[in-house]
Amino acid sequence: MGEKVEADGCDRSDRQKYRRKLQQCLTVLERLLADERFDQPKNLMGLEIELNLAGSDGMPRMMNAEVLKRIASGDFQTELGMFNMEVNVAPHRLGGRVLDQLAEELRTGLGYAHRKATEVDAGIVMIGILPTLTQQDAVTANISDVHRYTLLNEQMVAARGEDFTLDIEGVERLTCTSTSITPEAACTSVQLHLQVTPDRFADVWNAAQCVASVQVALGANAPFLFGHELWRESRPPLFEQATDTRPPELKAQGVRPRTWFGERWISSAYELFEENLRYFPPLLPICDDEDPLRILDSGGVPDLQELALHNGTVYRWNRPVYEVAGGVPHLRVENRVLPAGPTVTDVIANAAFYYGLVRALAEDSRPVWSRLSFAEAEANFDTACRHGIDAELRWPRPGRGGGITAVPVVKLVRDELLPLAAAGLDAWQIEPTDRDFYLGVIEERCKRRMNGASWQVETFHRALEAGLGREAALAATTRRYCELMHRGEPVHTWPVGFPGRSDGGAP
Repeated sequence: MGEKVEADGCDRSDRQKYRRKLQQCLTVLERLLADERFDQPKNLMGLEIELNLAGSDGMPRMMNAEVLKRIASGDFQTELGMFNMEVNVAPHRLGGRVLDQLAEELRTGLGYAHRKATEVDAGIVMIGILPTLTQQDAVTANISDVHRYTLLNEQMVAARGEDFTLDIEGVERLTCTSTSITPEAACTSVQLHLQVTPDRFADVWNAAQCVASVQVALGANAPFLFGHELWRESRPPLFEQATDTRPPELKAQGVRPRTWFGERWISSAYELFEENLRYFPPLLPICDDEDPLRILDSGGVPDLQELALHNGTVYRWNRPVYEVAGGVPHLRVENRVLPAGPTVTDVIANAAFYYGLVRALAEDSRPVWSRLSFAEAEANFDTACRHGIDAELRWPRPGRGGGITAVPVVKLVRDELLPLAAAGLDAWQIEPTDRDFYLGVIEERCKRRMNGASWQVETFHRALEAGLGREAALAATTRRYCELMHRGEPVHTWPVGFPGRSDGGAP
């Protein structure tokens, strides 16, 4: 979505030309991999956070253009909906005090941005889905005034050929339709990047797929959508359905959705890029002037813009990324599983757990994916989204006995995965004090069974019990969430309910 797109439209010849160019890009990528032209390990990580805008009343504000103008920083950019935007953190080398450095940078940047946003009563909220967002907010008129979003919406609507259907059954059931992809903007996430060498890519991606369920169970923070209580992490089903260009007949044929967990473990990064071309028609067939084969033959390194653009319209939860920096190509795994928030401390704790655990699992002599089927990993992801921190996952038994067992995610994390994450952070040479602090946040979440989704749901029901109507309860929950988010203490410490009432009800 971040690619620069300038075009007036797309015709049939554009698509044929683009498809040929994509095949050229894929051939060049294969040669680059075979020639070992990629960057050497630098232990680089990156971080992006999508944000919501809400007023002091807890309601969404369609003001990202005005807020970004006031912030006036290249670190903050537009996102699909006028009610959200994104902050990008510069790449950092994993090691030392990087976790605390990231936390301080985020607190400073987000604090400044929030102060500027509140000048127009459009404060910043880190949350998976804003509870007060309504179906009337997620309409075409509220797509950000940026050409690439308009064009993407037009192409996805054309590919779909009919209204998009949302049908999510959780605690309650939501069914509705949309004439655009705007409901996807309700999903605000944290994206964790990790630069890897080609020979390590498959192990890191497979490990990331294995732990996606654990990440979302621990970090769930999106239990509400359009006034309905759905899954503990409702972003994945919403994102899949809001970007689904398949009419029912293509679904029945087994055509893959553009938001996709995948279907198998891999042995190389090339397989993912090749799958993206083989399975998914281009949405934005816009060709660059670059001749990738000529550049490669002359000893240069092509940007492969068409490949990158197409790759950005296939929404894998762990996405492969090709990029050129300083004239040298590199590969990244982009982890897109986590919702935003609740606090900076929670975000960095989630990142620490992920980077440590993926490192440890990718280097395991008996990797999890050799003992867990891909279908089980995908089922775990679905279970974690539905039930959050109360989920029970299927996981290989420890030791040499083998076999798969069902285990509560909190037990799995505390008994097995936290020690692995600690070992992985040690391998990254993370400062032990920071390692213990941030992994301690994850441990406390497990002990208290409290994450963002749990807090939102419990606080919302306290408000209902105190006599508030549904809309008022969602608004009161959102206002209280914002108050505690900006205080900055991790979510497992947040008191449920509202201050000033012995019954925990809303004032």
